Amino acid sequence: MKYFEKIPGERLYLSPMSEDDAEIYTKWLNDRAVSENLGQYRTIISLSNERSALSRLSSDGHNYAIVLREGHELIGNISLMEHHPVNRRATLGIFIGEAERRGRGYGAEAIGLILRYGFDTLNLHNVMLQLNSDNLPALACYKKAGFREFGRRRESSYKDGRYVDTVYMEILEGEFRARDQRAAR
Repeated sequence: MKYFEKIPGERLYLSPMSEDDAEIYTKWLNDRAVSENLGQYRTIISLSNERSALSRLSSDGHNYAIVLREGHELIGNISLMEHHPVNRRATLGIFIGEAERRGRGYGAEAIGLILRYGFDTLNLHNVMLQLNSDNLPALACYKKAGFREFGRRRESSYKDGRYVDTVYMEILEGEFRARDQRAAR
């Protein structure tokens, strides 16, 4: 078995990452639609570099493969990085690598799963993220998941001859729990 259901969801689950997936991650991270929003488009990702990265990520921190229940298909990645247990905070990162899987709510479901894990299991209080202001699908997804904008760094990313803002968003434990209670009703 390649994937393990660490954090179960309705349509998908989060699994520890597999080093065997280096080829697909290399494909995704060299795809402009994915890498541009991760701030890595100008970086060349080789298969050997990605193997090394997956080896490190699979054994360090809270980095998970997003896997569809049906067919156990890998569709992306989600992480809680910069985990600070004393201050109870972390930074979220996510991408859906398969183009045909974007826009179907998988990102929002994966975010809900990792937030619940972060708040319930890791005892987090604050989870933040950052994105480029022109990444409108991600912005809508994060708002749907309960994140609120708390700041902007204006014209901080250079993309194709123009500057875009970096948007900073966060969700607090209490906000997540209140959304969870409303959804349960």
